Amino acid sequence: QVQLVESGGGLVQAGGSLRLSCAASGRTFSGYGMGWFRQASGKEREFVAAISWSGRSTYYADSVKGRFTISRDDVKNTVYLQMNSLKPEDTAVYYCAADNRRFRPTVVPITGTDFDSWGQGTQVTVSS
Repeated sequence: QVQLVESGGGLVQAGGSLRLSCAASGRTFSGYGMGWFRQASGKEREFVAAISWSGRSTYYADSVKGRFTISRDDVKNTVYLQMNSLKPEDTAVYYCAADNRRFRPTVVPITGTDFDSWGQGTQVTVSS
């Protein structure tokens, strides 16, 4: 099974940027749809962004559209989340996830049930 490890989180001022990385090990995630979710303290985990197995389609929650960009590099076995214009409400633990059903088309709405493998999360804190 694919194992996912997130990195790149930290403390940043409002308006700043961070780039999260999700590195896969155990096997390649080529052919896997990938996603990012986040969970703020006291709140439910929510969808942030996803990218299709081909990398040709991306999807974003309304709250991050225009500010976040998801991308993937199957050679490096890594998925990225570039976060710009960060707001205090972006503060959360961010989780990477993989859909282990290879080549499955991405269907909206995207939820956590679409994914099978999850990383341990990386903390993002945005100060005002």
